[in-house]
Amino acid sequence: MEAATALGGSGLPGALIIVILLVLLLAVALRRFAPRETPTAPHDGPRANGHARPEEPRKAKPAARARREKPQQHSFTHRLLVAALKGHSSPVTCLDFSSNGKYLASCSEDRTVRLWSTRDLAGREHRCLRANVELDHAELVRLSPDSRAFIVWLANAETIRVYKMAKKDDGSFTFTATSGDFPKKHKAPVINIGIAETGRFIMTASNDTTILIWSPKGEVLASLNTNQMNNAYATVSPCGRFVASCGFTPDVKVWEVCFSKNGDFREVTRAFELKGHTAGVQSFSFSNDSRRMATVSKDSTWKFWDTDVEYKKQQDPYLLLTGQCGVPEPCRIALSPDGRTVAVAGRTDIVVYNTRRGEEEERFLGVHSHSITDLAFDTTGRYIVSCGDRIIHVFHNAAGHRAVVEEMEAMLKKTGNKATQERLEQQISSARKALAAIYGKKH
Repeated sequence: MEAATALGGSGLPGALIIVILLVLLLAVALRRFAPRETPTAPHDGPRANGHARPEEPRKAKPAARARREKPQQHSFTHRLLVAALKGHSSPVTCLDFSSNGKYLASCSEDRTVRLWSTRDLAGREHRCLRANVELDHAELVRLSPDSRAFIVWLANAETIRVYKMAKKDDGSFTFTATSGDFPKKHKAPVINIGIAETGRFIMTASNDTTILIWSPKGEVLASLNTNQMNNAYATVSPCGRFVASCGFTPDVKVWEVCFSKNGDFREVTRAFELKGHTAGVQSFSFSNDSRRMATVSKDSTWKFWDTDVEYKKQQDPYLLLTGQCGVPEPCRIALSPDGRTVAVAGRTDIVVYNTRRGEEEERFLGVHSHSITDLAFDTTGRYIVSCGDRIIHVFHNAAGHRAVVEEMEAMLKKTGNKATQERLEQQISSARKALAAIYGKKH
């Protein structure tokens, strides 16, 4: 009985201890299986007044923006691609070959003008000289006839600047801007500039209806109103006698810039017009002797003209051929020096045609990452060059060699003169060798 009483008296505290132990065990078990909260990352940003800033939830960045990747460089390959001239760090806006064929000038938004050696075009290394344009960039560039200077159209100053080239004893060149830029005369953006092969005048054309004829010293000799609603393109002919323009109207107007025998400027007179398109003409080009011209229009055609006429006797140019334009607008056109092939560019594509039959010879698609800004043949007609991004692409003019073979073979069948036959056979042989070198097989 006493034992029972002893157990009963000490049983209450023992039971309480057991209950407390059970509660603790249960709490531990619940905490072990409860979901854990993700700890907030410590803020490692700058401190304000020596104290850490209040922690804020960090926003998750998209995976694509976690690392800034460089834009992929435009890739283009073609069996007729000779070279990709790399040197400019911004898009190239204009190209120009020197009269002697030794240099290719290019200007870019990177504030430089580069002179490339045409001897290196087919090689692995492409040498070039760089001229810096101070506090501005050139939109247009033209080499002087003697290749001792070049002019540029400045984008911000909106005027012409002349750079003189001087060769050092070590073979390198220096480029020095003349003391004063040309006065600002145009009231609208300039679309093209040119230097006459004679060196007697410089032309500038704006996109309103104005063409200015300048002396090499920067004096305005004449101002022309093209009356074409607006000017789409204008240039100086390779012979240095003519200035031509096209625009909203479906024609090309050509003027002769006249000088006296002692070299004094006289006047600018209307020479002839090219009429035949049904919509505005976008671009045109001369052959090297200015006896042929090619035009491209918004009517989706290109035309080939005989301009070797006596315009002073009111003789009009002859339309030789009309071809369908196979590239999207806006278009620009380039005629080979010998007039046998024509290249038409639209957006990023180039198509080459034979002017004898008007048929498509070559097609280059996606040549540049942006729309093509300039297109030209070199002075020999062996190459076609284009620009539209930071790279200048150079192509073989294989169509030109095929055109020579076709034309010479046709002439060979008609002639009976032995000396003429030998000359034609030699030209055919040279053209076929050039094709064999391009394609690596007999043609």
